[in-house]
Amino acid sequence: MSITPATAKHSSADGTAEAILLELVDENGVTIGTAEKLAAHQPPGRLHRAFSVFLFDEQGRLLLQQRALGKYHSPGVWSNTCCGHPYPGEAPFAAAARRTFEELGVSPSLLAEAGTVRYNHPDPASGLVEQEFNHLYVGMVQSALRPDPEEVGDTAFVTPAELAERHAKDTFSSWFMTVLDAVRPAVRELTGPSAGW
Repeated sequence: MSITPATAKHSSADGTAEAILLELVDENGVTIGTAEKLAAHQPPGRLHRAFSVFLFDEQGRLLLQQRALGKYHSPGVWSNTCCGHPYPGEAPFAAAARRTFEELGVSPSLLAEAGTVRYNHPDPASGLVEQEFNHLYVGMVQSALRPDPEEVGDTAFVTPAELAERHAKDTFSSWFMTVLDAVRPAVRELTGPSAGW
């Protein structure tokens, strides 16, 4: 079972509990240190490394995730397929693949780098701040999802038109449109012009 709440600990090799640390970076994405996960998100936020995954089915529909209600940050909101933070020293690509499996119980059949985006998004509901240097990935999912209910409240595959309808009536993460806009060129290349992204 995965452990992601900010206050959670994970066990080290000797069995002791350690705080979850994030990689702090400069404006160029160069690692400059570490910070405890919740502390990095306290206002005004500390710039840290993150990733966002956008997976599509064979019809070119985007897999959305509704974050579980128990999450400390942005609970219950809709967002992209998977997002999170690499552990210090962990490659963002490896972290993206790991978390996608931990949260959704599926390994992408294709996962490709799609650039980076830097943003600063306060979350009005929690008071926390997403100050992130975000590595973007696009890919395909071709097997059945097995979401972890502690991580994921619901999932949906959507076309661009269905996303627009859902975005107008449902609450989405503060970072969703920023990362979607940044990843669109790679999405169009992956899904082709007929998918409409």
